[in-house]
Amino acid sequence: MATLNKRKYRTRSSKKHCEEKFCCLTEGAVAFYFCIQCKTNQCQNCESEIHKSKLKFDFHDRQSIDSPPYEDLCQIASLLNNLECEDSNFADLHCDNCERNFCRYCFDVYHNKDSRKTHRKYSVKEYRQRQAEAAAIKACSLKPLSPVSQFDDSLTFLSCPQISDSLEDSGMMYNSVHSDISQNSIPDLLTDSNKQDMHSLTKALEESQIDEQYADCDSFLLVDEQETLQVIDNEDFTNKLKCDKDSLVKVVSIFGNTGDGKSHTLNHTFFGGKEVFKTSAHQASCTVGVWASYDQENSAIVVDTEGLLGVTTNQNQRTRLLLKLLAVSDVVIYRTRAERLHNDMFFFLGDASKAYSKHFTEELRAVSKRNKMSLDIVNMSPSVVIFHETQNTNVLGKAGEGAETTLRERFKELECTMNFSDLKYVGTKTARDQLTDFSKLRRAVQEQLHNNTIRAPRKPEIVFKTFQVLNDKFSGEIEKHVYETFPDQYFTCGAKCQSCGARCVRSMNHNLAEEDHITDKGTKCKYQHQFENKVYYCRKCYRDGKPVRVVPKTSSSKDSAWVGVAKYVWAGDILECRNCGIIYRSRQFWYGNPEVESVIHEEVAHVWPEGEKFHIGTHNAAWKVIDGLSYVAGSIGSVSAVPTKVVSDWVADQIAPSYWVPNSKIKKCYKCEARLLDEQKHHCRSCGQGFCDMCSSKKRPVPDRGWTMPVRVCDSCFHVNMTDSNSSTGSDTQVTARKVGESLTSAIDIVSTAISYPLGMLKDSARPAYWVPDDQITKCCVCAETFSLKLPIHHCRACGQGVCSGCSPSQRPVPLRGWDYPVRVCKNCEKKKDKI
Repeated sequence: MATLNKRKYRTRSSKKHCEEKFCCLTEGAVAFYFCIQCKTNQCQNCESEIHKSKLKFDFHDRQSIDSPPYEDLCQIASLLNNLECEDSNFADLHCDNCERNFCRYCFDVYHNKDSRKTHRKYSVKEYRQRQAEAAAIKACSLKPLSPVSQFDDSLTFLSCPQISDSLEDSGMMYNSVHSDISQNSIPDLLTDSNKQDMHSLTKALEESQIDEQYADCDSFLLVDEQETLQVIDNEDFTNKLKCDKDSLVKVVSIFGNTGDGKSHTLNHTFFGGKEVFKTSAHQASCTVGVWASYDQENSAIVVDTEGLLGVTTNQNQRTRLLLKLLAVSDVVIYRTRAERLHNDMFFFLGDASKAYSKHFTEELRAVSKRNKMSLDIVNMSPSVVIFHETQNTNVLGKAGEGAETTLRERFKELECTMNFSDLKYVGTKTARDQLTDFSKLRRAVQEQLHNNTIRAPRKPEIVFKTFQVLNDKFSGEIEKHVYETFPDQYFTCGAKCQSCGARCVRSMNHNLAEEDHITDKGTKCKYQHQFENKVYYCRKCYRDGKPVRVVPKTSSSKDSAWVGVAKYVWAGDILECRNCGIIYRSRQFWYGNPEVESVIHEEVAHVWPEGEKFHIGTHNAAWKVIDGLSYVAGSIGSVSAVPTKVVSDWVADQIAPSYWVPNSKIKKCYKCEARLLDEQKHHCRSCGQGFCDMCSSKKRPVPDRGWTMPVRVCDSCFHVNMTDSNSSTGSDTQVTARKVGESLTSAIDIVSTAISYPLGMLKDSARPAYWVPDDQITKCCVCAETFSLKLPIHHCRACGQGVCSGCSPSQRPVPLRGWDYPVRVCKNCEKKKDKI
């Protein structure tokens, strides 16, 4: 049956399709198995391949997916033998004349024709309700028995006439109070089989009362237990909700301890009792992660969550997930079945209120600004409805009156923050043999949903984007064993000082380029020699209230590189203050040099991962020498390098023989006509035409042109007998000038290579200590491009990381590393202008 027809007639297929799509033979393959561990429906091929792929999968428990009962399905095939309901749809209508059930599509297309148009029809729900009522009347009817004696003028009745025959056969009879045989009254009992029948009857009555508008409602997994979003984008989110993308909705979420019936509460509050959210009687939690559905009547996205205090490998991760969901919600239901309210409810709501104000405010404000929302949701926290159900204990207040005041007083007594926009209490006392009354909760939630003074409704797209931003922002590893509730660690940076172990107090994933790690005020670090985590300040400037940091370095900012190195060899390293100048030199005198502590103020600083390594590597005299030699080699090599293409061609034309075609006129290869714009041009020493490298790869003497040694010629001239060629048109002077030019260029290349070769061997031994070794660098620290022969490695003088030339175009002094003149820095360090 086509998808269009299904939507038009609102049919419900009983077929379950394969959810793995691993090796299905056809699209939409029918599932025959359900794997308990995989939690998916699987076709025969996928079930076989998946559970044979690994040994651990072979032990999964699989259940066969049985077809629904025949009476629940469309029975068009029994009426018309040549037809069959393609999707095996569930029955929607009952024909009283045909005494069969049909789906809407089959009824309209195949049944409702000719004489059958006058048949009496009604919905299957009504048909089952009538059957249930008839069965109830029959079960509750009183059956009179004959008097046991001729003087017995009373009537004896049985409550269960369906078992009267078995009672008579077994010799058991309940007599009237006037009977001569017994004076016992009729007991009120049922056999086990009758109890099961009554239970089935009750269940059928409950199912028949579910409104048809919830027939298509179902839930889907929004976030799994690992905090991974299971929805691809806005469109996928809207499609799974089955709502219009332009609808204005609110979000209702439920929280509470595991086993308190949160899913059952949502099913009866919003979906008329239909099991939209899965419930279970087993010990294992039936709700793992976050599940969502859409209530069209209230225009609300209803969200079911995992229970608190449940068995989990990381309770902190689960709590963080719940707090992120709470920040997106407009109405929060806290469900508890405790006879008396426990501290865990007050602590959870108090910590949630604190986390909302401290960690979610800035992110929600950014989302509100980007989406141009009319109401600032940052200033309006969600409203909370506490649903308290008891059996033996009275609820708070008199019929719920004054309960909110009592709750706020208890929050104050426990020193728990409570800054939510509104707090409501709904209490109900349910006897052991009664069903829970959800009407009060339903009215309270609907009142909050219709109240737009707290939170205005918004589009599903904004709801999804808001949760996506919060889920991406507050993610990552989190400590497992934390016994006290401390929500700050869920949202603060996880970096710790390598020296003392103190934790950073900034927000998680904060921008290191703009904000350094910090600890709580008053937290002091300890010195460890491997980190050299001492910071020096000029003593005089520190006393004046203007601390200036100084670092040991090889030369003054006023000395050139070579002069500074010479002074360093003679007098040692120095400390230079930008206000006071050079305040200390380690070998200033032959003897009696003052101690460094006399001119500096010393502090111990925290050492953060991937942070500044302080004085490590500020002694860079050896590398300054390497830089100087590299500059010399580069200057010599630049003579043979090409300054520009135009100048290079002009110089070549000045010393070329007269029979050579000028470079400016050579646009393409004379033989293969390949364009020679970027490729080097070559001249044939015989004919003088311009060629590419492939067409002039051969060499031979050309004595007629003055070339007695083998020189480059084109392929055509290589096979020509030079004795038959024309007389020379190039003078000896012109040829000699060309020979001298080629020899000079070769000599310069050799000198440049001779200087560069030992520099390569010295680089590793001369590099500063904070530089990352070349053998440990594979990618650029900025663009993550892999280094190769065409992309050489450079070092940023500020952070010491490997960087490509494209990501280090700027030069600037790095005084904290001992570089007082402009040197190479990467783009990341370039942003930290006040920190390098």
